[in-house]
Amino acid sequence: MKRENFKSRLGFILISAGCAIGIGNVWKFPYVAGQNGGGIFVLFYLLFLVMVGAPALTMEFAVGRASRKSVLGCYQELEPQGSKWHLHGYVALFGNYVIMMFYTTVAGWMVNYFYRFLINDFKGLDTEGVSEKYYHMLSDPWQMGFWMAVIVVAGTLVCSLGLQNGVEKISKPMMIGLLALIAVLAVNSVRLEGGMEGVRFYLIPDWKKVREVGLLNVIIAAMNQAFFTLSVGMGGMEIFGSYMDRERSLFGESLQIAGLDTFVALMSGLIIFPACFAYGINPGAGPELIFITLPNVFIQMPGGRFWGALFFLFMTFAAFSTIIGAFENIIASCMDKWSISRKKSSLINGAVIFAGSIPAVLGYNVWKGFQPRGTGTTVLDLEDFLVSNLLLPGGAVVFLLFCMTRWGWGFENYLAEANTGKGIKIPRILRGYLTFVMPCIMLVIIIMGLR
Repeated sequence: MKRENFKSRLGFILISAGCAIGIGNVWKFPYVAGQNGGGIFVLFYLLFLVMVGAPALTMEFAVGRASRKSVLGCYQELEPQGSKWHLHGYVALFGNYVIMMFYTTVAGWMVNYFYRFLINDFKGLDTEGVSEKYYHMLSDPWQMGFWMAVIVVAGTLVCSLGLQNGVEKISKPMMIGLLALIAVLAVNSVRLEGGMEGVRFYLIPDWKKVREVGLLNVIIAAMNQAFFTLSVGMGGMEIFGSYMDRERSLFGESLQIAGLDTFVALMSGLIIFPACFAYGINPGAGPELIFITLPNVFIQMPGGRFWGALFFLFMTFAAFSTIIGAFENIIASCMDKWSISRKKSSLINGAVIFAGSIPAVLGYNVWKGFQPRGTGTTVLDLEDFLVSNLLLPGGAVVFLLFCMTRWGWGFENYLAEANTGKGIKIPRILRGYLTFVMPCIMLVIIIMGLR
């Protein structure tokens, strides 16, 4: 079966960035930045993005482009004979199934709220009413199941149409729309009376806050955010690497993707903090920020119905772009492994993902007594922990060791592939850093995530 390719370089960059851009960019990054010294955290974050995030991204791209295979086949194509690196392919594929099992539910929440703002369902509600709306959604398995199904069907349809005619054709305008929406929303928030106070809290370096938190904790928080933001470790980027041409070097492309991801994260803060400060609402983190705090802000805002709908449209795009990336990885892996058509792989996996997503839906209501990670936790929290704290960082270490060590693909092969084409090259002098220092940084990230 002939390997598909991206129609354009822009398509590759936007789709890869879309896979990296997730809900965490919105409900985690701004809060973490604000609590860790604002601009100081951002500077450390950018430093670690170049030092850790972008190099890790080049490794997935290099393995994908050199092998022209999905995560199930890439190791077998490149590994030394008799080695067992390919076993990680199955672990990575499992991780993609897990992320789809809970991300479809969360993405369904976004579509639900977009629809509710469109029909003006929040009109006249007070703070308590907004909270009740959110918790009623969680308590209703039929409502959550319906919107989850909408996301699964949409993802199945897009991926079944092919790389160029489906994934690229849909994702490219969606990502352009996402970037435009976030810019419009940020400008509107900053212009609000009292909004600049939120900007100062968010971005102005605050050494007093750093001393309170501890400089080491700020550095670790920035390192964690820089690493996890690009979603490396489970083959989500590897599959897009397998569709690349060799006209551009990989570090330059990785920096552009990291730049777009960072732009969305930074701009999210410029939406949230000015708006919250303008209306005297304390910004937090996590789902409650998105589904309770911000709807309360939009209700008070002139034209709030319009701005709320735009915000949740932006959130839908952010969530769905990640889903398309994970789904494409699953579909392509099954196509490579069993030589089945794209449509057949899409339909089978769509059904599997729908069934696998039901526990995350039921975890908030029918199965709420099952609290796998302690009081108040759900099935979704367990699935998120498996992906975010184990499979992603662990997988990134495997890709790194595979690319760097003589027992795997090896540094020379990685460097040759990464530096093929026009653009920024990876200097050979960085071999020691990539081989010895970067794995240590990743192990610190894993250990900190397990605390």
